[in-house]
Amino acid sequence: MGIAMQNPEHHEATVIQLDNASVRYRMLQERVTTFKEYALRWLRGRNTYTHFWALRNVSLSIKQGETVGIIGANGAGKSTVLKVIANILLPTEGKVQIRGSVAPILELGSVFDPELTGRENIYLNGAMLGHSRRVMEKKLDSLIEFAGIGNFMDAPLRNYSDGMVARLAFAIATDVDADILLIDEILAVGDKDFQLKCFARIATFKDVGTTLVIVSHDLGQIERLCRRVIWLEHGRIREDGSPKEILARYMQESAHTLLDRTQVDLG
Repeated sequence: MGIAMQNPEHHEATVIQLDNASVRYRMLQERVTTFKEYALRWLRGRNTYTHFWALRNVSLSIKQGETVGIIGANGAGKSTVLKVIANILLPTEGKVQIRGSVAPILELGSVFDPELTGRENIYLNGAMLGHSRRVMEKKLDSLIEFAGIGNFMDAPLRNYSDGMVARLAFAIATDVDADILLIDEILAVGDKDFQLKCFARIATFKDVGTTLVIVSHDLGQIERLCRRVIWLEHGRIREDGSPKEILARYMQESAHTLLDRTQVDLG
């Protein structure tokens, strides 16, 4: 178990390697509604737990410069894989080896402060990423231009629409210099014009050889951006291969599953 990080050596180097990686969560078997009740049960040794495997024996290799899409139903383990690669989660079993710097873009705007202005939130996010104020001042104009929210930069974030928050968050999150970029369900932000800007920015990462791992329920985006798709099912790899073939089988099976559920609901 563990994660090793090294520098990439050449374009065809394997930069992400998972060997039988598994992630197990421990969950309370009985519902506890208050912290006091939980503490009393813990002191008396009455808390009982069940275990859930979010990932089970996942093995995969991704080379430098690949753009890989990960698909699957809710709960299939997609986001868990990204968190393992990002070293946010350590595998319960198995090994993970990462070569190069990793930038996870997992939850847009999760560290924003609604009482601060857009400008102040840029500096806040920069500080959390380890950037000095001087560095963020150099980035400021390009971030404001990309986000396209104009005079609202000096208004508190609580006055922003959801779309404006997403645009600002995407601008900050993707202004990175990393060998590996992990993207989780963030490419549908804003209106169509802004989505085009998002795709153009992702294309610049591909052009310079950044390795991209993208999780999305939007299969059109996956087909458009990726040359390889990994299909996860119940925490295991179901298929790994070309987007056209895997997406076709995935959509066919999803349609059958939806039809079966509809028939059950109708009795």
